[in-house]
Amino acid sequence: MELLADLGLAVLLSTLEVLGLAGLWFAEGLKRWAAKGQSVPDSTGQYMLVLSTGSACSAVVAYGLSSAGLPIACTAQAVLAALLVLLLLLVAGAAWGRRLGTDRLRHRLRRERLRWHESQCEGSTSAELDDDEDGAD
Repeated sequence: MELLADLGLAVLLSTLEVLGLAGLWFAEGLKRWAAKGQSVPDSTGQYMLVLSTGSACSAVVAYGLSSAGLPIACTAQAVLAALLVLLLLLVAGAAWGRRLGTDRLRHRLRRERLRWHESQCEGSTSAELDDDEDGAD
Protein backbone atom coordinates (compact mmCIF):
# COMPACT_ATOMS: atom_id res chain seq x y z
CA MET A 1 0.00 0.00 0.00
CA GLU A 2 2.87 2.34 0.79
CA LEU A 3 4.29 1.74 -2.68
CA LEU A 4 1.01 2.83 -4.28
CA ALA A 5 0.90 5.99 -2.16
CA ASP A 6 4.51 6.74 -3.06
CA LEU A 7 3.86 6.24 -6.76
CA GLY A 8 0.61 8.25 -6.64
CA LEU A 9 2.34 11.13 -4.88
CA ALA A 10 5.15 11.09 -7.44
CA VAL A 11 2.68 11.24 -10.33
CA LEU A 12 0.57 13.93 -8.66
CA LEU A 13 3.48 16.25 -7.83
CA SER A 14 5.10 15.83 -11.24
CA THR A 15 1.80 16.44 -13.03
CA LEU A 16 1.14 19.60 -11.03
CA GLU A 17 4.57 21.01 -11.81
CA VAL A 18 4.34 20.20 -15.52
CA LEU A 19 0.84 21.67 -15.75
CA GLY A 20 2.00 24.85 -14.01
CA LEU A 21 4.90 25.26 -16.42
CA ALA A 22 2.71 24.51 -19.43
CA GLY A 23 0.16 27.04 -18.16
CA LEU A 24 2.82 29.73 -17.94
CA TRP A 25 4.02 29.03 -21.48
CA PHE A 26 0.42 29.05 -22.73
CA ALA A 27 -0.28 32.40 -21.02
CA GLU A 28 2.85 33.94 -22.57
CA GLY A 29 1.84 32.59 -25.97
CA LEU A 30 -1.61 34.15 -25.57
CA LYS A 31 0.01 37.50 -24.81
CA ARG A 32 2.02 37.31 -28.02
CA TRP A 33 -1.03 36.21 -30.02
CA ALA A 34 -3.19 39.00 -28.57
CA ALA A 35 -0.57 41.60 -29.52
CA LYS A 36 -1.10 40.73 -33.21
CA GLY A 37 2.36 41.64 -34.42
CA GLN A 38 3.01 44.50 -32.01
CA SER A 39 6.02 44.31 -29.76
CA VAL A 40 5.62 42.35 -26.55
CA PRO A 41 8.06 42.65 -23.64
CA ASP A 42 10.56 39.82 -23.59
CA SER A 43 9.52 37.22 -21.03
CA THR A 44 12.92 35.55 -20.74
CA GLY A 45 13.48 36.98 -17.27
CA GLN A 46 10.15 35.64 -16.11
CA TYR A 47 10.90 32.21 -17.56
CA MET A 48 14.28 32.15 -15.85
CA LEU A 49 12.74 33.13 -12.51
CA VAL A 50 10.03 30.46 -12.76
CA LEU A 51 12.48 27.75 -13.85
CA SER A 52 15.05 28.55 -11.17
CA THR A 53 12.41 28.74 -8.44
CA GLY A 54 10.73 25.58 -9.70
CA SER A 55 13.95 23.59 -9.75
CA ALA A 56 14.91 24.79 -6.27
CA CYS A 57 11.47 23.91 -4.91
CA SER A 58 11.59 20.49 -6.57
CA ALA A 59 14.95 19.83 -4.96
CA VAL A 60 13.61 20.85 -1.53
CA VAL A 61 10.52 18.67 -2.01
CA ALA A 62 12.77 15.77 -3.08
CA TYR A 63 14.78 16.18 0.11
CA GLY A 64 11.59 16.20 2.18
CA LEU A 65 10.27 13.12 0.44
CA SER A 66 13.59 11.37 1.03
CA SER A 67 13.34 12.18 4.73
CA ALA A 68 9.76 10.87 4.76
CA GLY A 69 10.92 7.57 3.26
CA LEU A 70 9.21 7.89 -0.14
CA PRO A 71 11.95 6.89 -2.62
CA ILE A 72 9.86 6.86 -5.82
CA ALA A 73 8.44 10.34 -5.25
CA CYS A 74 11.89 11.57 -4.20
CA THR A 75 13.46 10.22 -7.39
CA ALA A 76 10.70 11.70 -9.54
CA GLN A 77 11.18 15.13 -7.94
CA ALA A 78 14.96 14.94 -8.29
CA VAL A 79 14.64 14.07 -11.98
CA LEU A 80 12.14 16.89 -12.46
CA ALA A 81 14.49 19.33 -10.71
CA ALA A 82 17.32 18.25 -13.01
CA LEU A 83 15.11 18.70 -16.09
CA LEU A 84 14.08 22.17 -14.94
CA VAL A 85 17.73 23.11 -14.46
CA LEU A 86 18.49 21.84 -17.96
CA LEU A 87 15.60 23.87 -19.36
CA LEU A 88 16.84 26.90 -17.43
CA LEU A 89 20.27 26.51 -19.00
CA LEU A 90 18.72 26.26 -22.46
CA VAL A 91 16.61 29.40 -21.95
CA ALA A 92 19.58 31.32 -20.54
CA GLY A 93 21.82 30.14 -23.39
CA ALA A 94 19.28 31.21 -26.00
CA ALA A 95 18.92 34.62 -24.34
CA TRP A 96 22.70 35.03 -24.23
CA GLY A 97 22.96 34.06 -27.90
CA ARG A 98 20.33 36.64 -28.90
CA ARG A 99 22.11 39.28 -26.83
CA LEU A 100 25.46 38.42 -28.38
CA GLY A 101 23.98 38.60 -31.89
CA THR A 102 22.40 41.98 -31.18
CA ASP A 103 25.64 43.36 -29.77
CA ARG A 104 27.63 42.14 -32.77
CA LEU A 105 25.09 43.73 -35.13
CA ARG A 106 25.32 47.05 -33.26
CA HIS A 107 29.11 47.02 -33.42
CA ARG A 108 29.10 46.19 -37.14
CA LEU A 109 26.62 48.97 -37.91
CA ARG A 110 28.65 51.41 -35.84
CA ARG A 111 31.86 50.51 -37.72
CA GLU A 112 30.09 50.93 -41.06
CA ARG A 113 28.68 54.28 -40.00
CA LEU A 114 32.13 55.48 -38.89
CA ARG A 115 33.69 54.35 -42.17
CA TRP A 116 30.98 56.15 -44.12
CA HIS A 117 31.59 59.37 -42.14
CA GLU A 118 35.35 59.08 -42.66
CA SER A 119 34.86 58.60 -46.39
CA GLN A 120 32.61 61.66 -46.50
CA CYS A 121 35.20 63.74 -44.66
CA GLU A 122 37.98 62.55 -47.00
CA GLY A 123 35.86 63.37 -50.04
CA SER A 124 35.16 66.94 -48.88
CA THR A 125 38.84 67.54 -48.01
CA SER A 126 40.05 66.40 -51.45
CA ALA A 127 37.34 68.51 -53.14
CA GLU A 128 38.54 71.60 -51.24
CA LEU A 129 42.13 70.91 -52.32
CA ASP A 130 41.03 70.60 -55.96
CA ASP A 131 39.25 73.97 -55.72
CA ASP A 132 42.37 75.61 -54.25
CA GLU A 133 44.56 74.25 -57.07
CA ASP A 134 42.16 75.57 -59.72
CA GLY A 135 42.19 79.03 -58.16
CA ALA A 136 46.02 79.17 -58.14
CA ASP A 137 46.28 78.90 -61.95
